[in-house]
Amino acid sequence: MDNLDLTKALSRPSASKIVMLVIDGLGGIPDPDTGKTELETAHTPNLDALAARGICGLSEPIGPGITPGSAPGHLALFGYDPLIFQIGRGILEALGIGLDLEPGDIAARGNFCTIDKDGLVIDRRAGRISTEESSKLCQLLDGIEIDRVKAIIRPVKEHRLVVIFRGDGLNADISDSDPQQTRVTTRDIVALNQQASHTADITNRFVARAREILAGHHPANMILLRGFSKKPQFPTVTDIYKLKAAAITTYPMYRGLAKTIGMEILKTGQTMEDELLTLKRNFKQYDFFFIHIKETDAAGEDGDFNRKVTSLEHIDRLLPGLTNLEPDVIVVAGDHSTPAILKGHSWHPVPVLLYSRYCRPDGVDRFSEQACIAGGLGRIPATDIMLLAMANALKLDKFGA
Repeated sequence: MDNLDLTKALSRPSASKIVMLVIDGLGGIPDPDTGKTELETAHTPNLDALAARGICGLSEPIGPGITPGSAPGHLALFGYDPLIFQIGRGILEALGIGLDLEPGDIAARGNFCTIDKDGLVIDRRAGRISTEESSKLCQLLDGIEIDRVKAIIRPVKEHRLVVIFRGDGLNADISDSDPQQTRVTTRDIVALNQQASHTADITNRFVARAREILAGHHPANMILLRGFSKKPQFPTVTDIYKLKAAAITTYPMYRGLAKTIGMEILKTGQTMEDELLTLKRNFKQYDFFFIHIKETDAAGEDGDFNRKVTSLEHIDRLLPGLTNLEPDVIVVAGDHSTPAILKGHSWHPVPVLLYSRYCRPDGVDRFSEQACIAGGLGRIPATDIMLLAMANALKLDKFGA
């Protein structure tokens, strides 16, 4: 019996409510000049007060030394072992913007990017062009057909797009074209098994055609593709945890992920203020809420230490809008670390905080990396967080006689 089977056997419905606040890219590493991370630099009295009433620790999204993507990082928070339950970014983006997928479709997440005259990627996000601008560029690429395989292109947000390849005999076991670093060329897409060679050829020819079309559209003069995938079938949070779960998130990828595991997607605005208002309006209807905050991760990826600090302070100021609703369990966590100094995801464990009336406060009175090292939760797999939340919500039966 694996962990999900055990959880399914022990879970029981109840009226208690769990709110999981996921601060994307929460963790950091110290700035060389100050010796403090973004979280340690930020003034966060409300998070600190919640930490003092709860129990803290550090979580490992995948394992020591492994840098997680956003999808596996979130799946781990929801209790799904990301080494078993794998899903490509493309499918999540497609589901998140409401695309209807046909059997056999392959989806890829795309970025408009900037390349120089030598073909080197100098900006993976094309200056974070506006959604309006990327929508126009998507129209230029939409409908390209190669060997009876059609490419369906849709904008997501800012520089992000989705590419759906539709045709016969496609295989998603192909590598990414996105090198996920700058000052290098884009990668050739490679078949990961013999059956995928035709698909790799089609997608490489599509990328080459896209480069020709975008050549005069600086800064978005090229695309990067990653996360090729088909739609999976995962057990749902209703089936496993007996929860009526809702997701409150502004970014399509996270809506797609939440939808994949059976959460209801609540309509909300673009700000955290909007998200907390959505929580308040729907608080009586659900017993689990996933709230996602993206701004911290975007600041970290841009290498903007001060903006990430400001984002954390903004979250803290608004936190009473959550705590005043008095959910039975509050989890504050991150899907991964995104240190501004690295300008990307990293392998560093992520601070986590759990509050309920039944937890054992551990003496930690500051929500930060350094403080959480000494927390009562210790250093735990992120997949354990959901089970602890369920236990603290009194939603698990006893195991054994």
